Amino acid sequence: MRRHRNVKIVATLGPASSDYQTIKALHEAGADVFRLNMSHGSHAEIEQRHKYIRMVEKELNSPIAILADLQGPKLRVGEFANGSEELENGASFRLDLSDVPGDATRVQLPHPEIFAALKSGAHLLVNDGKIKLQVTKCGPDFADCMVINGGTISNRKGVNVPDVILPLAALSEKDKQDLEFVCALGVDWLALSFVQRPEDLLEARELAAGRAAVLSKIEKPSAVERFDDILNVSDGIMVARGDLGVELPVQNVPPIQKRLVRKCRAAAKPVIVATQMLESMIESPMPTRAEVSDVATAIYEGADAIMLSAESAAGQFPIQAVQTMNNVAVEVESDQTYREILDASRKANRQSIADGIVAAAREIAETTNIKTICCYTQSGTTALLTARERPCVPIIAMTSEMRTARRLALTWGTNCVLSNSKTRFKEAVVSAVRAALAEGYVTQDDQIVITAGVPFNIPGTTNILRVAPCNERMIYAMDPE
Repeated sequence: MRRHRNVKIVATLGPASSDYQTIKALHEAGADVFRLNMSHGSHAEIEQRHKYIRMVEKELNSPIAILADLQGPKLRVGEFANGSEELENGASFRLDLSDVPGDATRVQLPHPEIFAALKSGAHLLVNDGKIKLQVTKCGPDFADCMVINGGTISNRKGVNVPDVILPLAALSEKDKQDLEFVCALGVDWLALSFVQRPEDLLEARELAAGRAAVLSKIEKPSAVERFDDILNVSDGIMVARGDLGVELPVQNVPPIQKRLVRKCRAAAKPVIVATQMLESMIESPMPTRAEVSDVATAIYEGADAIMLSAESAAGQFPIQAVQTMNNVAVEVESDQTYREILDASRKANRQSIADGIVAAAREIAETTNIKTICCYTQSGTTALLTARERPCVPIIAMTSEMRTARRLALTWGTNCVLSNSKTRFKEAVVSAVRAALAEGYVTQDDQIVITAGVPFNIPGTTNILRVAPCNERMIYAMDPE
């Protein structure tokens, strides 16, 4: 399904978008990737949603990426005898391991690993940062705190610890079970929550065993500090601004977002900007102007994808939310400033023949009347390198691997077409021209750029470029049968 935009749209599925017709309508409205949130829904519900996505994919002959978002280690306080309490500024409050129901002076925090890592002066944030506590004294089973920002604290509210790297396993037992379940189903991407360091990805990679690409969610200050190392061992990145905005001052998030997006682009790895993009559309058919501006900013920055969370999973207007994102993207990408920003921010450390080939393809498209770039890709690497260039024409990724086509649905500007394995470059040229004509990217008066690797079907061998006319005479001359 051809999109008239480059940025991709990720839509989270949930109670408001679990039936076949809604999932189909979301894809037709513009959703390129569907996110399965493993924090919500049973395995049976996740399996049904996965089944419906693949049915839509088959019916519409349109490769769709499925992203399974693992919950990660969730830190929560225990329960209160009265259900909730009011904490006043300047008051003392204790967190401990006792399972006795809490009151206005203390509550359980059933995570001994937190106490082991805390130091005097550290901060704890409760309920998405609405309550802020500062540690005055701590031991192996308690932390005495002063209330910096008070408010209502209630049962099972989440806790963030921004000042320290916690000795927590990146994957909980639930995450391990969920990972094996979704990999067996056949998802394309795994998102790891609360990544703190590059080592956090090793176990997930080992368990996934190549069955899904691994994406790191950047939502902790420690992940920002070690971002280069995390990016190096990740297949993709999600800038998860929800928890990031809780653990860091909110004014720090926009420049961090811009910096991370540029680093991902330079590394030719897809990056998603997520959280609260059109949040008002959970209850309203129209977004706020500020939300539209936020979506537009991510697109201007060159993000590969923008994401809807509760807007499409639990909101009243899931299809309208996707349509709104699509419309904003089309409008932004038609703005001359968009192209100027992308060109000015192009920065790549080109070291290989493949780097040179895709850069040349982009330059040829910019200086001549080329209508599209067709790249043959086995593993997806050539398409990722081509997308890194952010060319001014569409990218058609030709591949014989459905798994590759699905994963590339997350990548900027990439339109995937399944093609039989090729053994000769002549066959590849004919197939690329036919695909460009069939998909409506060109007419017989146009030309395309084709990149490929010879010998074929060996990942990482991109070494050839050709400009080909799209007329029937060329097709007949190269493929008379």
